[in-house]
Amino acid sequence: MRVTLFDCPIDIVTMDEAIDRVRDAMASKTQLHHVAMNVAKMVNMRSDAELAADVKAGHLVTIDGMGIAYALKLRGHSVPGRVTGIDLMEQVVGLCAREGRRPYLLGAKPAIVRKVATELAARHPGLVIAGYRDGYFSADDEEAVVRDIVASGADCLFVAMPTPRKERFLAKHRDALNVPFVMGVGGSFDVIAGFVDRAPSVMQRYGLEWLYRIYQEPRRMWWRYARTNTIFAAMLLSSLVRRRA
Repeated sequence: MRVTLFDCPIDIVTMDEAIDRVRDAMASKTQLHHVAMNVAKMVNMRSDAELAADVKAGHLVTIDGMGIAYALKLRGHSVPGRVTGIDLMEQVVGLCAREGRRPYLLGAKPAIVRKVATELAARHPGLVIAGYRDGYFSADDEEAVVRDIVASGADCLFVAMPTPRKERFLAKHRDALNVPFVMGVGGSFDVIAGFVDRAPSVMQRYGLEWLYRIYQEPRRMWWRYARTNTIFAAMLLSSLVRRRA
């Protein structure tokens, strides 16, 4: 079910429903562009019109951050759970291994993306990686990157770049990529490669991954989360007050 939160489309789906859509897209060679939505991205959309347009162009926009889930529940929506970017990526890679689909990995540093390719192949026997390359390329190199992805014949593409770069790349090139399923995965490559620890499962369950990120990188992350979480809380409070009035 697609709903709207602060002028942003959100698809309330289960992980199984999301995987079914990915499977259908790859089988039918139909384009499916996934966007993982969290509080920081939603806040930044308010001041970045290009990012807002890129997100709204997504075909499947799922709940990544717990703040989005809470906001939807307060608006009266039933939310079965989150479909986070890293969890969806892991599920899609497993699907590729089982059904003979080939993923392409784009982003992160050269050593990290190589490690991700090796790690995924080890986790999923039979998986064939269509190709990979790091995310350290200029705007002038983008067309060459697109040509390499097209030539790989990939069935899905995972883009590990920060926001808004990954959203801009996919919105700009997705039609030319000729890849059925595309999604941005942010820092997921760092986690899969073992360079960054994921929050413990109990913190994931309660949506406290942001607190764990602050613990890991306090100097870089505390201001980001303090700013975006405060702005989002103010947006939500204002919305609830208007609805009651």
